[in-house]
Amino acid sequence: MARTESDLSRKRRARKMARLLEETHPDAHCELDFQNAFQLLIATVLSAQTTDVRVNLTTPTLFAKYPTPDDLAAANPEDIEQILKPTGFFRAKTKSVMGLSAALRDRFGGEVPRTLAEMVTLPGVGRKTANVVLGNAFDVPGITVDTHFQRLVGRWEWTAESDPVKIEHAVGALIEKREWTMLSHRVIFHGRRVCHARKPACGACTLTKLCPAYGTGPTEAAAAAKLLKGPRARELAAAAGVDPELVPAKAVTEPEAP
Repeated sequence: MARTESDLSRKRRARKMARLLEETHPDAHCELDFQNAFQLLIATVLSAQTTDVRVNLTTPTLFAKYPTPDDLAAANPEDIEQILKPTGFFRAKTKSVMGLSAALRDRFGGEVPRTLAEMVTLPGVGRKTANVVLGNAFDVPGITVDTHFQRLVGRWEWTAESDPVKIEHAVGALIEKREWTMLSHRVIFHGRRVCHARKPACGACTLTKLCPAYGTGPTEAAAAAKLLKGPRARELAAAAGVDPELVPAKAVTEPEAP
């Protein structure tokens, strides 16, 4: 693929890739467990530097004991620290979740605000967290630029930006707004299951014909198939035209990369 690409060509290619991602990952969704916007907000803050699986193991205890912002804001910090310890950076996370809970109580009547401008005023809440909550709790389209998203859109040459906010705006200009939230999930799913940081499964990827980085990982089907992860690993192989039997059993049962 030529390195020089017009803005129109890039947009067309990005939208084709987005459609392929929709076909490849029909199961894409927010992998944090939540029952309301407050729970999703807390879970997203806790997900920093750990896995969604670990957060999902931790939050049931937290929310059972402290179900509302009022409850969490008034808690004993040492009790919160003990609950959050498995997630890492538990002292900083305790300060953040208690601080944002107090802010919700004092400034927003105990309700999670529904605008990005208001949400980023909460302690420990940046644009990434705000977009996760807005998109998944309130159906307000938003692009979540996590490490997977940033890596993949760079590999795909959708943008050369490295600043997350600039990436968000650049990708937003390529993809229709109504698709932003689900695009984020699909890209993150692809990053966890196929397009890994160190060795992407290039030879078992549905995007090969449109990807400028094809060849970064192994292109031979047998080698690439061994790199696929997740419960749908064999379906992912089949979607890429690769024999599903080349996917080892452990790939289907092992958790995806964080």
